[in-house]
Amino acid sequence: MARLAGKVAFITGAGTGIGRATAILFAREGAKVAIADIDARAGEETAHLAGHAAIAIATDVTDPDSLQRAIRTTAAQFGRLDVLHNNAGGSTAADDTAVNAPLDEFWRAIKLDLYGTFLGCRFGIPELVKAGGGSVINMSSNVALMGVPGRDCYTAAKGGIAAITRSLAVAYAPQKVRVNAIAPSATMTERVRRLVAGNAALTRLAQSHLLGLIEPEDIAGMALYLASDESRMVTGQVLPVDSGVTIS
Repeated sequence: MARLAGKVAFITGAGTGIGRATAILFAREGAKVAIADIDARAGEETAHLAGHAAIAIATDVTDPDSLQRAIRTTAAQFGRLDVLHNNAGGSTAADDTAVNAPLDEFWRAIKLDLYGTFLGCRFGIPELVKAGGGSVINMSSNVALMGVPGRDCYTAAKGGIAAITRSLAVAYAPQKVRVNAIAPSATMTERVRRLVAGNAALTRLAQSHLLGLIEPEDIAGMALYLASDESRMVTGQVLPVDSGVTIS
């Protein structure tokens, strides 16, 4: 039996990269998937690749009205929401130490990564509660778990996601809503390949992976576990998928 049969999933940033790989895997495992992405064309491409009645909704996760509308559309289209995957986010080559990073880069990272996740939980968790419970999957990072120099904007945002994951897990456990986060290391999406190529610290990080470089499908596999009933006793956790980087 498909691991997500009968479930409805809402995935932000699913137009490309990890989000696209996750949407395709969720659909293959029986879920009805809503693909939320600011790039409407990329979202439609993912929906086509995923099949299984997947829908694409143009969504800006930093805009409360846009994100709330997308979640309401998903619940109306499919009748419920079981899985909320706050995947949208990312860093840029402008990131640096707190001393040197441009201030607008700090606020860009906070707004997209942390605020976008906050809003997803704000509007998505009530729908999970209506469905009798469900799974929230946030996207933290290994930089929230270890010292990686020169990425203080991104680190601050992803550290905040790890913290809010734990507090929400406690707050909504009585409603049978599980809240966990994935903490990837550098994952070889097209965007990250470009970023690693221009950043010496990230290049060294990528070279320290014990089991080889991480692909989007590796992160999607962890998301599938957290979305499924197999993880019904897992909540408040920040789970590294990092090829051993945080222990090496």
